[in-house]
Formats: sequence, C-alpha cells, structure tokens
Amino acid sequence: MRSPLLAAVLVVVLLVVTPSVALAAGAAPGGPGISEQFLPADKSGFGTARAATSPVWLTVQREGGLGEIYYPDLGTPSARALQFAVADRHGHATRAQDAVVETTVDDDVTFRQTFRDRGGRWRLAVTYVTDPARATVLLDVRFTGPGRDLYAIYDPALGDTRDDDAGATDGNALIARDASTASALAAEPGFAATSNGFRGTSDGWTDLARDGRLDWHYPSAAAGNLVQTARLAAAHTTIALGFGSTGPAALATARASLRAGFDRTARDYAQGWRGYLAGLHPAPAVADRRLYRVSAMVLAASEDKAHPGAYVAAPNMPWIWGSEEPSGPYHLVWSRDLYQIATALIAAGDTAGAGRALDFLFTVQQRPDGSFPQNSDVAGTPVWTGLQLDEVALPIVLAYQLGRTDPATWTHVRAAAEFLLSFPGAPATPQERWENQSGYSPATIAAEIAGLVCAAALAPDAASASRYQRAADEWAARVKGWTVTTTGPYSRDPYFLRLTKDGNPDAGTTYSIGDSGPSAVDQRRVVDPSFLELVRLGVLPARDPAVVNSLAVVDAQLGTGAYWHRASFDGYGEERSGAAWSFPLPADSFQTLGRAWPLLNGERGEYLVAAGDPRGARAQLAAMGRAAGPGLMLPEQVWDNRPPAGRPGFAPGTPTFSATPLAWTHAQYIRLAWGIAAGRIVEQPAAVADRYLPPS
Repeated sequence: MRSPLLAAVLVVVLLVVTPSVALAAGAAPGGPGISEQFLPADKSGFGTARAATSPVWLTVQREGGLGEIYYPDLGTPSARALQFAVADRHGHATRAQDAVVETTVDDDVTFRQTFRDRGGRWRLAVTYVTDPARATVLLDVRFTGPGRDLYAIYDPALGDTRDDDAGATDGNALIARDASTASALAAEPGFAATSNGFRGTSDGWTDLARDGRLDWHYPSAAAGNLVQTARLAAAHTTIALGFGSTGPAALATARASLRAGFDRTARDYAQGWRGYLAGLHPAPAVADRRLYRVSAMVLAASEDKAHPGAYVAAPNMPWIWGSEEPSGPYHLVWSRDLYQIATALIAAGDTAGAGRALDFLFTVQQRPDGSFPQNSDVAGTPVWTGLQLDEVALPIVLAYQLGRTDPATWTHVRAAAEFLLSFPGAPATPQERWENQSGYSPATIAAEIAGLVCAAALAPDAASASRYQRAADEWAARVKGWTVTTTGPYSRDPYFLRLTKDGNPDAGTTYSIGDSGPSAVDQRRVVDPSFLELVRLGVLPARDPAVVNSLAVVDAQLGTGAYWHRASFDGYGEERSGAAWSFPLPADSFQTLGRAWPLLNGERGEYLVAAGDPRGARAQLAAMGRAAGPGLMLPEQVWDNRPPAGRPGFAPGTPTFSATPLAWTHAQYIRLAWGIAAGRIVEQPAAVADRYLPPS
C-alpha cells in the first residue's frame, strides 16, 4: 500500500513530466498566439492549374515548403505556409527548411523540392500541383528516414487575415475556418496524429521542439493565430489542402482530390500547361528555353480566374507589405505592369490574354474623366488614390498594338486621350513610374506622346487625330527642354534627369527623394535609365546624342557591373543590415538601400536592339537569366555590391527579399528575347516610330 506522501509525490511528478497529456484533453490553450507577417517574398515557385475550375494558386518558399496560397482569387492569400518538420523520437526535431533544400521545375512547369539532412540521416522529396478540377493544392510526399517521423505544419490565413482562424480535428483531417472561408488538410494514407494550436504557445512545432514528440493532441482551437500539425503515417503520402466556403465543403474538396490521386491530378495539371505553352510561338533560339517557358507560365498564372484580364504584379508581399491586412499592393493590378505583361503576351503569341488585359483596363477606367486608377484589386475596385499619367497613356498604346478599331474601344481611347490633353500641367505628372515623385518625367512624357499618336491612329475622324498629333508633336519637341540638363555635375554634355520639378533642368531645384534618401537634393544630381522609354516607344532615335551621353552617366552613377540601380539615392529596398524596408523612414537617414533591378537589363537590351548591337542585347538577356533564383523565378531586385554586412548568402546578382517572381521582369525577358530575334523592338508602336524616327 502506498503512503499518502508517496501518492502525492507521484501526482506531482506526473504533472511536471507530462503536462502536455493533461492539457491535450481539451481545446488548445495560449490563444490567440503570436501574430506573424506573411513569409519572405523571394519565392522559388508559383503556379496554378490552367483550368478556371481551380481557383487556387500556390507559392513555393525558397527556404522550403509552401508559402502563401491564394483562394478564391489571386488577390486573397488564404494560407500563410505549409511546411515540414522531422523528429527522431529521442528528443530532437528539426524544421525541414533548415536542411539542404533544392528547388527544381520541369518542362511542364511543375515544381519539386528535395530536402536533405546535412548528416545524411533523412531525405524528403515533395512535388506541388493544384487540382485542375477543384480548389485543392496537392502534394506528393516521399520521406526516407529510419526511426524518424515526418510532420506537416499548416498555418492558415483564411480570407487574407491571420488572427481569426479557428481549427478542429475531423476524423484524421484538420479543418480551419473563419467568417467567410474554410480549409481542410487531409492525406492518403490518413494522418497518424493531429493537433490544433496557437502559434508560439500551443502549436505543433512548439511541442516538437520541446522533446521531439507530438505530445499535444488538441482537438480544437478557438479563433486566433491558428497552426495545425499532422504526423504522416507512411513514407509515401499524398497531402491535400482543400478550400471552400465551409468546413464540410473544404473537406469534401480535399477528399475528392485524394480519390482522384496525385498521379492523375499531376498529369492533368501538366497537360494543361503543356497545351497552353504549345499554343504559343516557339521560344526564340536566343532565350534560355526553360526560363522562357517558366516566364510564360508566370505571366499566364498571374491572371485571376474570376476576373479575366486582371493580371497581378506579383504573388507575394515584400517587406512591410507582408505585415499589413489586407496584404497588397503587389497582388493588385497596375495599369503599367499590366501593359508590360500584355505586350509580352502579344510577343509570345497570346493575343487573347493581352486582349483580356485591355478589356479589364476598360472596366476600371474612371468615369467621367477617362483616367485609370493607380491600381485596383482583381475585382476592379481602385485601391490607391495616386494618378500617374503614363498609366493613362499606356492602355491607349495597348489598344493600338492589338489593332482594336471598334467603336467601343474608341470610346475608351478617346476618353483617355482627352484626359491627357485636359489635365492641368500636362505632360507633368503627379507621379512618375517609380510612384513617389511628381514633375516632368522623360519616361512619362514618352508614354503620353505615344498614347496621343496611337489615339490619333485609332481616331475615326480627322479632327480628333489632328488635335492629338499636334499635342504629341509639341511635347516631343519640348521633352529635352523639360528634362535634359546642360549644367549638371555628372557630364559637360547634356544628359537626361529622372525628372524636373519645374520643367527647368538647368536649375538647381531641390526635392526630397523619399525612402530614407536626402531631403533636399539638386534635381540635376538625380538620374535614372527611364529616359530609354523615349527610344523604346519610338520618340527618339537610339543614336540621339543626349540619349547616348545619358547612358554613360547612368552607367557611371547607377551601374553595378552587370546590373543597374533604378535611380540615384534610391532607398526602396532592404536596410543595410538586410532587415525589411518599412515605415517610418526618416529623410537623410539612408536607412534603406534600393538594390539592382534586372528588368532594367531588359530595357537596356531593347535599346541595344534599336542601336544595332545584337551582341550587346544578348548579353543583357543572359544577365537577366543569371538573376533567376531557384525554380527560375525572376526577381524585382538582386543584391548589388553592398550586401548586408557580416551575413553570408547574399551574393551579388542573386535575388533579394523583394518580389520574386515579379511579372514585369518575366515580361521583359520574353519581350527582349523576341526583340533580339526580330532585330527590332517588337512592341514599339509603328505609328510613333513612323512619325518621329528617321527611315532605317
């Protein structure tokens, strides 16, 4: 018989040694848990099935596993992450992303990741697809690790929020839900164990990190920062993450995909992309074939399925944008980015996609003035309130390039052209293409001139055509007077400025750069390469002396060897330490550094095509290709010669934590490849070139 004292001691020991067993009997404690932002924006994969019946998009994290998953449209992330952990049953667990991770993409643009333990004790291979028939992400998981268990750790963010998801176990599946959306995580064979918890307090990884075992098996968790964990039952498992408006609907979706099986679903997924890519022009010989195919897929996958023509800028949230709710602005639709995407689609052979893009722009055109919003969500609702005159002009150019001469199109074109003519102070713009400055921008003026000339070409009456041509001619004659300095510090010869505030480029007018840059810099000290829009759009010849001299200035001021910064004193990028760009950014602090932009290589390459230097253009295309990250994703920015101090893994020319993939960069790669193949700038409007360029 035990003594009362011994019995009391045993009770205390049991409570100390196995608190999880006692706690796991009910709902998860520790709510709402720790709130975290979305994952870093440097993805190594992005995809969706071609079918409109699959309203779900996946992203693959560079460090391993899935990042944000979008549902029911491409503007709504509904999952933060789906990742893996390995435990040895002897007190140790590790996140799979801490192993050696390799991402590959095949000819059918299907992404795979291999995780290898640095000590050779286990190996994990995962293939990712979305089900063409329904809203499910499907994973083929193959694990080798004797004496070890593999866990899936799922972090929902339903409806683009991260702190209001409730979870529960349903049989051997995990259901998450918020007010409008639900998800279901299921597997075949079914999960061996599951748990619902709150991030940082009662979630599965917190449990595994304690002793290498899943001791907590909470059947439910109230609304909060939910994380769901499941132990896989077999070395080869298919995991389904299904979405729906309710928990039962999401679970039915996931189970239907499991019944279809991974092999059949992956085959249908690949067949959809194989058919789309086969319908395009064959890749130009000068392009890297795999990168070209991935670029074409990225552009096509960037179109929302519920709102045709709504191509987002990028499926990610760099820096501060990953902490905001809603999570914009990169998965918004921008008129400028959409123009870049659409012209690449035309070059690649998808004129239907480009046509849908133009139709979408016409649906968001503002009434009654004819302008276009700075950006909109995929449903067409304006989000930011800025006005950028190049974003008003470029849809006109796109309509011309598509040969749209119907009366309905003319109604939209005329409204935009009239807005350009009537806007006070035009061609000066409230914002130029880098978003945060107003004034006389050579890039914006180039777009406005091209827009008016294209409007004249589309006009059904001579009077309208003449008005637009006269204004375009006047601006073309004055663009240098507004934007080329003869008194600047960088050259004795004239060169283009990023912009002027007052239309007087020889004046030392000062302005604040923003993004932690100088608060009062002489406008003659601020240059960027965007004056090349004047050449690309056919307003100035490639050999124009001011253009040629400006290239030398830009190379000296912004060149990094292989790539270019976008503008003098640019601070749109990580902090010097590598920490995220965020607010507030005090002026004159130089707290953040804008790194190099590979899309500028594409623009330089197009210039070289126009200048009759195909070899130089090919070198720029190759430089763009070298900037591709894992999975052949092309980034917004790459590290320059100022990597974060004392931190490894930031080689110059590799993607930063900026938007990767960026649709504009992929579009520029496709367009430059076709420009080299054709020996001309393929999206240069003929009406503009015929009017302003000397005969070739």
